[in-house]
Amino acid sequence: LYTRQGFGGLPVCMAKTQYSFSNDPAAKGAPSGFTFKVREVRVAAGAGWLIAVCGDMMMIPGLPTRPAFYEIDIDPDTGRVVGLS
Repeated sequence: LYTRQGFGGLPVCMAKTQYSFSNDPAAKGAPSGFTFKVREVRVAAGAGWLIAVCGDMMMIPGLPTRPAFYEIDIDPDTGRVVGLS
């Protein structure tokens, strides 16, 4: 599917546990002879890579197109920071 959409040449970022080379956090260190299970593949077109999500993990959402700092300012009359809520 991603190849047909033009993303087939993108590098792959593996989203997996930090505790093992496998996607099983209980298999500590450098296990061998395991099958690496990929739960889903996502495209991060703006970043320029595919994300292979391996195992049970929560992904943090991407950033908005307009950063929040554009809405933050200091009121010159009161000196208070505005735009944080």
